[in-house]
Amino acid sequence: MSYELFISLRYLKAKRKQAFISLITWISIGGVAVGVTALIVVISVMSGMQEDLRNKILGTNSHVVVLSNEGGITNHQEIIKKIEGVEHVVSAAPFIFNQVMLTSHSSVSGVAIRGIDPDMESKVTELSKRIKEGGLKFLKGQGSRVKGQGSGVGSRESGVENSDPESSSGQTPNSELQLEGIVIGKDLARNLAVFLGDKVDVVSPFGRVTPMGTAPKVEKFRVVGIFDTGMYEYDANLALISIPAAQRFFSMGETVTGIEIKVDDIYLADSVADKIHSMLGFPFWTRDWMEMNKNLFSALKLEKFGMFVILTLIIVVAAFNIIGTLIMMVMEKGRDIAILKSMGATERSIMKIFMMEGLIIGVAGTIIGCIGGYALCELLDTYHFIKLPSDVYQLDTLPVKMNSLDFLYISLSAIVISFLATLYPSWNASRLDPVEALRYE
Repeated sequence: MSYELFISLRYLKAKRKQAFISLITWISIGGVAVGVTALIVVISVMSGMQEDLRNKILGTNSHVVVLSNEGGITNHQEIIKKIEGVEHVVSAAPFIFNQVMLTSHSSVSGVAIRGIDPDMESKVTELSKRIKEGGLKFLKGQGSRVKGQGSGVGSRESGVENSDPESSSGQTPNSELQLEGIVIGKDLARNLAVFLGDKVDVVSPFGRVTPMGTAPKVEKFRVVGIFDTGMYEYDANLALISIPAAQRFFSMGETVTGIEIKVDDIYLADSVADKIHSMLGFPFWTRDWMEMNKNLFSALKLEKFGMFVILTLIIVVAAFNIIGTLIMMVMEKGRDIAILKSMGATERSIMKIFMMEGLIIGVAGTIIGCIGGYALCELLDTYHFIKLPSDVYQLDTLPVKMNSLDFLYISLSAIVISFLATLYPSWNASRLDPVEALRYE
């Protein structure tokens, strides 16, 4: 151990008459620890929020979407075969997208409706895992009937039959035997006050032309599934039907809106999209998940950086405590400095003594702060004791993701700030004249 470090450690062990300086030292350590803890918790929460939103978005949407400038794709089976041959592409599936109104016996809501192939959809998105009641497989059958009691938003029926008991009594028109299935979000089900097995009316503004003008097209569907993505935007504004039902309802023939694609690495989605666009050419164009949600993730990244800068000010405040502690230490140890210089200590050695003392305060505070931040993040992640309104934040609990690089950057920032705080007091100590310090001793 160098004598500079030895002296620095001895100075941190206050004597009885230096108890006030010792208290300020502990306050400085506590200030650095609080700042580091706050930074770790906030940055971990921001990282968790970003990852949680990304997972929920990609759980409902595919990684890449292929669309056409002509308004639809007719030969989608051939195009899917070409796309599946592209490197990093896992699978592809057709979809139909449109805007409609859903009406129930008590309410009405405007929603985005998506036509999907239930078998292929599970290969490109995780929607099948988000189903809380019923299932996507029931979209394929006509006249599906769900029985029993469910959970969540509530269901009057669970289990599926291919016939409607009401029809046997002659009370239901024959057309209701051919009701198509529809899967809706839990918040949409709550808004419409419908349950599993209930009927809803799907209304399209693009209807048939009559002598009185264009009449909206209306068709009854039966609720065969309720999903919960955890994001209010999807749970309250999205409904799913089968592709054949969507093609018939919107009079699209064999056309689909586009093709959704899943890749093996989500961060390669942009390069895969470019390859597919180059291969297919005009009139096709592609969009990847990063492009579609660019504004959201850019805002989260900017907010994360802003919180880092703002909370770093807590460590800066603690650094002023370090400056004050070292200045008082220099005043208290003036006689010791003079003796050391008289014995041959250089100005550089005197600076190192007080710089090491400040660094020890900063490193100790950083270590305590990292331990405290890690412990608090673990508690948040385990017990979820902070709840959020999902219709405001699109999250129902506070997510946490601890990243080793975030810990490293925060620790380095705290240590560097603590080091900068030692420069002036150390320089001031090194310039002390031993003759003046010992004159009145």
